[in-house]
Amino acid sequence: MRILSLIAALLLTFGALSAREPLYVVNGAVVATIENIPHEDIERIDVLPADEESIAKWGVEASEGVIIVTLRYDTPATFAHEEYRNFTDYLAHTVRWDDSLPAERVSLRIVVDSQGRAAIAEVLEYTSRQYLKRVSRAIAEAPLWSPATRDGKPLESRHLVNLKLPAGKNLPSEPAVIIR
Repeated sequence: MRILSLIAALLLTFGALSAREPLYVVNGAVVATIENIPHEDIERIDVLPADEESIAKWGVEASEGVIIVTLRYDTPATFAHEEYRNFTDYLAHTVRWDDSLPAERVSLRIVVDSQGRAAIAEVLEYTSRQYLKRVSRAIAEAPLWSPATRDGKPLESRHLVNLKLPAGKNLPSEPAVIIR
């Protein structure tokens, strides 16, 4: 369930859903949206009604209610390597997969430990063992991340990795049987 769907359900329960948006507060800071927060990063969601107490604390912006999101961290884990924008780009350039080979895909949940090392926590989907092995090796040999922190202390975080190679090539269609 997407975060916004969950929040809409909570607001309907409290009767606070209207044409205007509620006030979003993430780790104590007011933000415009919470749409892009991965659900695995959320520790807790509190919904405050649009009452006198909320408006007194948060101002007139709280007149449609307040959604307080507490994340598992103060600063998210980041992967910064001089040549790549993010970890998926790093993997796409590191994993050797010739253009003549069929397209392959892998979906993984990785964990970045408090020292910044990435490791596979769960294999969600893969199209071939050979491809999974190459991606696993690239993750094990990857440069360190800057770990997530909470109260100034590094902590473990989880991330999703979806990788398809070669880029731009479609996955082969799976045979299907239609029963009528």
